[in-house]
Amino acid sequence: MASYLGLGTVDHYDDGYDDEQYAEEEYMPASERAAKRWRAPAESSRIVMVQPLKYNDAPMIGQHFREGQTVIMDVTGMPMPEATRMVDFAAGLAYGCEGRIERIADRVFLLAPSHVEIENT
Repeated sequence: MASYLGLGTVDHYDDGYDDEQYAEEEYMPASERAAKRWRAPAESSRIVMVQPLKYNDAPMIGQHFREGQTVIMDVTGMPMPEATRMVDFAAGLAYGCEGRIERIADRVFLLAPSHVEIENT
């Protein structure tokens, strides 16, 4: 039994804990770790149209994007300062998940996961 910071005792050991997996990821480049973590299903072809009205709607956009869905974000209904924050959030989300963000119209943006190919014609 061991006591940690006087918060009680630990009388068991979790044999299912796999240190090797974490050690392997420790030396992996950050971009590979992110791609592994945010790998979207290849069969996802859903496009979600989102028209946020306030910055608090950002988690909804993040959830759809992390699930591998392409998101069209229309911030025309938001005040300019909040719209700017939302676009900054979306750009960080796309970058962090190795996706892309592109402006497709005035105050309308396309967030595409890494498995989605965008072709400009």
